[in-house]
Amino acid sequence: MAKLSDLQASKTHRVCIFGGPKTGKTELVGRLSEYFNLLWFDLENGWDTLLKFPQEWKERIELIRIPDTKVYPIAIETILKVVKGSLTEICDEHGKVSCPMCKKDSKSFTSVTLNELGTDTIVVFDSGTQLANSAMNHITKNQPDVYKPEWDDYRNQGALMERFLSQVQQAPYNVCFITHEAETEMEDGKKKIVPIAGTPNFSRNTAKYFDDVIYCETKNKKHMFGSATTYSNNILTGSRTDIMLENDEFPTLLRVFKPELFPEIPMREQPKTPAQQAVRNLATMVRKV
Repeated sequence: MAKLSDLQASKTHRVCIFGGPKTGKTELVGRLSEYFNLLWFDLENGWDTLLKFPQEWKERIELIRIPDTKVYPIAIETILKVVKGSLTEICDEHGKVSCPMCKKDSKSFTSVTLNELGTDTIVVFDSGTQLANSAMNHITKNQPDVYKPEWDDYRNQGALMERFLSQVQQAPYNVCFITHEAETEMEDGKKKIVPIAGTPNFSRNTAKYFDDVIYCETKNKKHMFGSATTYSNNILTGSRTDIMLENDEFPTLLRVFKPELFPEIPMREQPKTPAQQAVRNLATMVRKV
């Protein structure tokens, strides 16, 4: 058995970014392309936001589009195969692994082996909401259009999403999981806003699979981001690395993935003096120039 004193912190990170629509989630993650390669699995055709970045940044984003719909719920099938980490070949037209139609017609495929990725790459899943919808649509695909899911359907949806999330939790590569928000009742009876990964009851445990859980919202015509466990009493956030994005003038996920860019100020504490806050803000401004 290894002693804790002999172990080192993981060099990879698993981060959940959630919030309502148009709250800056995609842009916050996309800005990581300044320093990292992003392998971006787009399940809901939301990649237009990435076009605003400099050409050099866009060169570091590999986009794998998976055209998931109610009548063609391919996302859950493909992502569950990809997330295992072994070699998978995804057809560019349908987003299907080892697509027989595209092989027959000699169409293009993208090869992915997540377990061989280095720490200079981050895998992005966008979004968890669409992935959960895909799971339910896959389960009920043989039912009529007016069919209402039953308890067993929701249980099976949870089982598929748990398979995905447990793989992410143990992934040897960097992960950003983008999803939306839902309000649910926690085990203590209090209501909180949590990351969506299926039903509200299933979603209340989504955070346990990630090292950092970051909430995105819009306040006073500005995108705001919170990561500390103390950010809000009714929003589920937290960071095992103690980052507090809500304290930064220019919040960035580089605090998680590239902390060496920032001064050594204890993350758990807010800056105690104006000078400390100025140093922190200056470091972020210098990086953005």
